[in-house]
Amino acid sequence: MHQDFVLLAAHPLIDIDLTVVIQFALFLIMFVIGNVFLFQPYLKLRERRKQGIDGARAEAERMSAQADAELADYEKKLAQARSRANDEGRKVRAEAAEHEKSVTDASRAEATKTLEAAATKMRAETEAARLQLLPQANALAKQLASKLLGREVS
Repeated sequence: MHQDFVLLAAHPLIDIDLTVVIQFALFLIMFVIGNVFLFQPYLKLRERRKQGIDGARAEAERMSAQADAELADYEKKLAQARSRANDEGRKVRAEAAEHEKSVTDASRAEATKTLEAAATKMRAETEAARLQLLPQANALAKQLASKLLGREVS
């Protein structure tokens, strides 16, 4: 057992010789190849993807802002149109009320004129009938009294 220990001590566990330099050179070559063909394309792809996402997000925000602005403009125009429609409605109602008032006043004036004309005509006819019947009233009264009394009244 002691001999085995001496043999082990004579030979180190890891030999550092020319193979370490070759392994390091192979590592550097693989690192350069991996970096050029694997890591750099992957990093470029990630950067393009990030730029695409950021660009799409910026475009979405721009489009959202534009849509909000167009919606606000639409609502403003709609409010203006409603206001104009309400103004036109008030104007039409006012014109209709004015027309109704003028027609009613004209009809009322005509009715009053017709009633006054009829009343004047009736008064005139009543007066004419009174004037025509007044001279005959005494004679008719005497004749009626004579018939009722059965004798001649003077």
